[in-house]
Amino acid sequence: MLLGLISIVLIIAAISMFRKPIEGKPVLMTRGIQAVLFLLGVFGLISRSFVIVDSDEVGHLKRIYLAADLPPGKIIAADGQKGPQADILGPGFHFIPLVQILYDVEHKPVINIPEGKYGLIKTEDGLPLREDQFIADPWPEDKIQEMLNAKHFLTEGNGQKGPQLTVLRPGKYRINSYLYRVKIANALDVPTGHVAVIRSKVQERKDCPEYKVSNVSVNEQATAVVVPKGCKGVQKEPLLPQAYYLNKEAYEAKIIPTRVQTWTYKGGYQKRQVDLRVGDNGKIQQTESSETIPVPKNAADAAINVRVEGWNVPVELRVIVQVQPEMAPIVVATVGDLNAVEDKIITPAIRDILRTIGGHDDRKVLDFMNKRDEIVKLVEQAVAPEGQKVGVTIKEVRLGEPYIPPELLVAAQRENLASQLKQTYIKEQAAQKQRITVERERATADQQSTLVKAEIAKQAAIHKKEQLKLIGEGEKLKLVEIAKGQQAQANVLGKERAMQLQALEKALDAAVKNPAIVKIPTVLVNGTGTGYEGAAAVLGASNLIETMKGLQKPSSNK
Repeated sequence: MLLGLISIVLIIAAISMFRKPIEGKPVLMTRGIQAVLFLLGVFGLISRSFVIVDSDEVGHLKRIYLAADLPPGKIIAADGQKGPQADILGPGFHFIPLVQILYDVEHKPVINIPEGKYGLIKTEDGLPLREDQFIADPWPEDKIQEMLNAKHFLTEGNGQKGPQLTVLRPGKYRINSYLYRVKIANALDVPTGHVAVIRSKVQERKDCPEYKVSNVSVNEQATAVVVPKGCKGVQKEPLLPQAYYLNKEAYEAKIIPTRVQTWTYKGGYQKRQVDLRVGDNGKIQQTESSETIPVPKNAADAAINVRVEGWNVPVELRVIVQVQPEMAPIVVATVGDLNAVEDKIITPAIRDILRTIGGHDDRKVLDFMNKRDEIVKLVEQAVAPEGQKVGVTIKEVRLGEPYIPPELLVAAQRENLASQLKQTYIKEQAAQKQRITVERERATADQQSTLVKAEIAKQAAIHKKEQLKLIGEGEKLKLVEIAKGQQAQANVLGKERAMQLQALEKALDAAVKNPAIVKIPTVLVNGTGTGYEGAAAVLGASNLIETMKGLQKPSSNK
C-alpha cells in the first residue's frame, strides 16, 4: 500500500514539473528529472497491478478504495462494492490495474477434505432462512459447483445464509473463504452387523405422510411413527453398512446392532453352601460356608429374585435377542435404542414373569432345578410378545444353574452320601476278598520253585519206594534160594556141620572186610580128624571165634 502511494506521488510530481519547471535548472535537466520520476511512478504502479497465486492457495480480494458501499445486511460484494469480493483468484499470474492499491489481497489455503471426513458449510451471506427453517435448502448433486461459485450463489442461485444442508465430500476445493466457512466432520460409518436409523430434522419434500406402525395393537405405548426418506422424523428405511457423508446438523443417526445379542442376568446375591464329609469314625459331618456372587460387568442386570414357598431363590438366566434390519426404526421410534429396550421393556417384563411363575400355589423351589424346560417355555411364551411390541425378536431364554437354599438339599445329600458309603463298603469288602485271592496266588507264584522241588522229591520218593520194593523182592527171592541151598547142604552135611560152614564163611567175609581182626598164631597146632582142626586152631587164636559165636547164637536159638 505504501509503495503504491509513493508511486502515485512520483507521477503527480512529474506531471506538475511539466507545468512549472525547476527554477535555476536547465530545461533539459528538468525534463530528465521529470522523466525519471514519471518512470519510477509508473513502475511502482505496475508493480502493484498484478498478483501471483500459488497452486495450493486461493487469492481473496477485499476492496478498499474507489467503490460504492455495500447495501445494509450484505457481507460479500457481488458487484464490485467495497468489502470482501465474491470473485476469487486461481493459481498463476493475474494482472489487475492497481489491484494491490485498491484491494487488500489475501492468500488463503485450498480447502482439503480428507478421506473418511466431510465438510460442513456455513455461509456468511445470502438470502435469510425461512421461518420454518434452521438449515438451508439442499442443492442438487449436479449443482454443487454452482453453489461453490460465490457470485452465482449470491446473485443467480438464490443461496441462503447460514448452515447448509449440502456438504463437501472428500477432496480439495478452491472456494471463497469470505463467504463459505467449512468445518471438518467425521463421516457416518455403519459397521458390519449394524444399521443406522436416521431421524431427520429437515423437511426435504412436500408430500410427507406419517406411518404408524404397531406390532401389538392392544398396546398403544408400542405404536411407532415413522416417515419416508426426505421427511422430518424417524425414517422407515435404515442405512445399511457402509460410509455416509451425512450432515450431522440435520440428521441424527442411531446405530442399531442387528447381530444376535445376549443379555445375562447373573450375580448380586449371597450364596450359602453346606458341605458334607465323612469323619474318621465313619460319621457324616456338615459345615456351612457362604460367598458373595458379584454382578459381572457385561451383565444386563443381577439375578432375578423369585419368592417360592417362602424361600428367596435367585434365578440366573440368559436372554438371546435380535433386531431385524427392517425393525430397527421401530426400536428407535418406540424406546430409542437397545439399551432402552433392555432396561425399560425386557428386564421388567422378565422379572414380573418369573415372579408370577414362582408365585403359583403348586410351584416348588426344586422345580427350578427339576422342571427347567417347563419354566423356560413359560418365560419364552410370555416375554416374546413384549419384545415384538418394540421391534425386538426374543430368540430364546435359558435358565442358569439355580441357587437352591442349602437347607432343602441337605437331607437328600446325606441320604445319597449314606447310600454311597454303603455301596463303598460292599465294594471294599469284595475288593478285600479279591486282594486276598490275589495275594495267595502271588505267594504261590513266589514259592513255585519250592513247590516244583517238592513235587520232584515226591516223584523221586515214589520211584525210590518202587526201587526198594523191587530190591526187597529180589532179596527175598535171593534168601529163598539161599535157604533152599542151605537146606540141601544141611541134608548132605548135617545141620551142625552146615552151621559151622556158614559161620566160617561169614568169618572169612569179615576178615576180608576188616583184616585187623586176623591174628597170626605163635604155636604150631597139629591134629587129626576130619581136616578142620588146623583151621580151627588158627582161627581159635584170633578173635574170629568170638565173632562166630555171635553169629551162631541166632542159629542156635533157631
